[in-house]
Amino acid sequence: MRMLLNIRIPHEPFNAFVRDGSVGALIERILEETKPEAAYFTEQNGTRGAILVVDLEEPSHIPKFSEPWFLTFNADCEFRVVMLAEDLKKSGLEMLGSKWK
Repeated sequence: MRMLLNIRIPHEPFNAFVRDGSVGALIERILEETKPEAAYFTEQNGTRGAILVVDLEEPSHIPKFSEPWFLTFNADCEFRVVMLAEDLKKSGLEMLGSKWK
């Protein structure tokens, strides 16, 4: 199932990893291990953040995607189910709309 993994990264220990030069290798290691479909890095509420698109084959795989961020950066992680336009087309919205008028 396609999921949006929203990651909020606190300033520490991230700043320490930036200062010692290891942050790039740490992020690369996490991305190589988890293999997201896409990874975007951004600001979130005044802190660093990332948004990943991941394929969650089953709920037991949640730790595979979140623990590297928790353990490495003390980050907060949230998962949201997302759909492509093709998925939305298959959802039966028209039928649901007529049923729930």
